Amino acid sequence: MAPPASGADPHRLAFDLAATGLAILSPDGRMIVSANAHLCGLLGHPAGALRDRPLMAVGEATHPVPAGIRSWLRADGTAVPVRVRTSGEARGGPRVLVVEPVDADEIVRAEQNRDALTASGLGEWRWDRASGLVTLSRRAAYILGHPPGHALPWAALRARIEAADAGRLETRVREAAAAGQPYAVECRVRHGSVDRLVSVLARGQAALAPDGTVIGMVGVLQDVTDRIADRNALRDREQRLRIATSLADLGIFEWHMLDDRAIWENERMFAIFGRKPEDGAVGKRDFLDRILHPDDRAAFRQAISNALRDDTILHVSGRIRRANDGAWRIIDLAGRFEHDASDRLPRRLIGVVADVTDRRIAEDRQNLLIRELHHRVKNTLATVQAIVGSTARSATSIESFYEAFVGRIVSLAHTHAVLTGATWQMASLRDLLANELKPYADGTLDGVPDTRITLSGPAVDLASEIAVPIGMAIHELTTNAAKYGALSTPAGRVAVTWSVEPDDACGVLVFAWCESGGPVVEPPTRQGFGSRLLQRVLTSQVRAAVTTQYAPEGFRLSMRAPLPARNDILNPA
Repeated sequence: MAPPASGADPHRLAFDLAATGLAILSPDGRMIVSANAHLCGLLGHPAGALRDRPLMAVGEATHPVPAGIRSWLRADGTAVPVRVRTSGEARGGPRVLVVEPVDADEIVRAEQNRDALTASGLGEWRWDRASGLVTLSRRAAYILGHPPGHALPWAALRARIEAADAGRLETRVREAAAAGQPYAVECRVRHGSVDRLVSVLARGQAALAPDGTVIGMVGVLQDVTDRIADRNALRDREQRLRIATSLADLGIFEWHMLDDRAIWENERMFAIFGRKPEDGAVGKRDFLDRILHPDDRAAFRQAISNALRDDTILHVSGRIRRANDGAWRIIDLAGRFEHDASDRLPRRLIGVVADVTDRRIAEDRQNLLIRELHHRVKNTLATVQAIVGSTARSATSIESFYEAFVGRIVSLAHTHAVLTGATWQMASLRDLLANELKPYADGTLDGVPDTRITLSGPAVDLASEIAVPIGMAIHELTTNAAKYGALSTPAGRVAVTWSVEPDDACGVLVFAWCESGGPVVEPPTRQGFGSRLLQRVLTSQVRAAVTTQYAPEGFRLSMRAPLPARNDILNPA
């Protein structure tokens, strides 16, 4: 560069040769009276091109021009960030603007951006490795309860961080610094002005020297105490919901309609469908086409359509085939379609599923038992009515009527006691015989051979519909034997044998009653209630073929009775 000419104005020379942009404004601040070469070059103009140009030519329309980072226009119309300062106005001199270029980092450190950080709840901080001091912005100092404008040693700040969080924070910072990456860590800090813990989210990144060594850390703080409290409360509510649904054996699911994607939220959902978590959930298409029973698919589709149309809760039942064992299970499904907005189509279904198979079986069994009870009460009343009428017709006195009537009612009660004592409403044939014949035996009839009473046959359980009439028949046989037959004398004997012959149904009971050692037997001259019961009741109610023999050496009866099929639904096991 050539030396300045002799006699040149040194102030003008300093203005023109300054290494920063300078502009002299008109008294009203709207015109550029003069601009130096550096400013013209910064804005892409040749030297002197900005002289006597309006300030709006560089994109500045504010008067007076505020200090700070502004966006001015280059000659090609592009924007360039500049830092503007004013000079000379306060001393009564010409209004001069000092204009300097700024980079992106300086832009984000502008006061306007600091105000935005403060408004968003973020506070800035810086740690200097050489001094070990942490400098806090006003907002960061407020979050931590520290006096603003005072730096504090990292050791003092660390002492206020919960011990477990401090160790985790330092480990994360070291890892991030080694990898050259930013970090974010939540930690709990003892507030400096009040005795309480605040939860803060600390974000930061290492500040590096030109040689790459860490010279400090810079970052921001945010108070997230309320957000963490809300998050923990939501997590607690979700945990309580999961516990409640687990105790209630409910499966939780979501079905996303647009992509037919299902999410099963708990293990119970997989258990109901007999699947493993690694097998994944099942979408609507697979559920309706492969898992749901074919007879229930139309009802499911209709229920889904109704719930969508009426915007109501979906509640439907059906049978599914369990994957792990192929068993059919009955489920109840309830859910609600969720909308993004009131005027938009639903996007997902949230609901629960319950396996109600056992409950439905129990309900069916209970209904059947109630019907069975009604039927049994009706039959019992009819039996009692028949006992009263027949006993009255055959009795010769009040005493004989009472004796016969009470005996028959007691026998009926014994039979019902055996039935109700059994788990499956079945009566053992041996128990019915033992209850009636035990008073006449020499022993207890508990398996030890008896010299007077012989019971021989396999274990046979009689269903209630034939146990009552057979029990009454055994009572009549025992009563007749005690009054007139083998049991009326000490030397008399009664032998009862039975067996079950197979047939196409459930088998045929072959029963034989044989008396011996008693008085000489003669055929009866009239038919009493006992005879009528043996012939009519066994024939009509049991559908038995009955044969009686009045041989002189002892009365005999044989019976062949088909055994009814058991109703499995009455079995509580």
